[in-house]
Amino acid sequence: MSGYLMEISDQEFKLMRDLIYQRFGINLTDQKKSLMVGRLQKIIRASGFATFKEYYEHLVNDKSEKALSELIDRISTNHTFFNREKEHFRFFVETALPTVVARLEKENRRDLRVWCAGCSTGEEPYMLLMLMAEFFGANYGQWSAGILATDISDRALSIARAGVYAEERIADVPEALRRKYFKRLPDGNWGVIDRLKNEATFRRFNLMNAQFPFKKPFHIIFCRNVMIYFDQPTREALIGKFHQFTEPGGYLCIGHSETIGRSQSLYNYLMPATYQKEAGR
Repeated sequence: MSGYLMEISDQEFKLMRDLIYQRFGINLTDQKKSLMVGRLQKIIRASGFATFKEYYEHLVNDKSEKALSELIDRISTNHTFFNREKEHFRFFVETALPTVVARLEKENRRDLRVWCAGCSTGEEPYMLLMLMAEFFGANYGQWSAGILATDISDRALSIARAGVYAEERIADVPEALRRKYFKRLPDGNWGVIDRLKNEATFRRFNLMNAQFPFKKPFHIIFCRNVMIYFDQPTREALIGKFHQFTEPGGYLCIGHSETIGRSQSLYNYLMPATYQKEAGR
């Protein structure tokens, strides 16, 4: 029996789709019905539920939200690799970092705040940390300059915290950075060195939360290939919250397959998938 797709009624699909949209902002169209069944049936059967309705009732009544966490782990895709969409990393080290750091030094401040929202399995924040360490060099210790990296998926975050990657995942890391910030492990994988791992703060966070809990805004926000799952109203609401938590003159980088529209007045468009908040706003 396990080789067959479970059946899901139109009503059950609507219940599941509405729950996923309300809690996570992910917009599943009718064409994604078989995808949902394929990704969830194993966990449903393993949990002893006979129908999607029973599973849905469990999801909404589970106060610990452990079941919801397992659900999003199955539904979301965590495909990424180091140095993905490398134009952003070039912009980060050649433009964003120098501009922000010069402004902070002028104000006699040493607190650089960078947020990776939707950090997946950690490749993006570790790549940024390598570039920051190279940029600051011996002066890095004089700065409060780690990275906050958040994701909705507990499974992805556990991989990120471990910082261990197969060789093909780090293939695009420049050789000099690989030698400096990774160590070869006995099993053939590569591990991020502790000194770099200690600069990343990984937290589970749902971007659909009505309120963001941060005490201070960020100078640079990366949220790449997350909003592809969202509809336009959800994207616009999230961009509004990002803008609220971006320092004046700060930057937002999104995925190259995403857009917030040239008419989006909250940020100034700089180049594809790269935006800046006006200095006076």
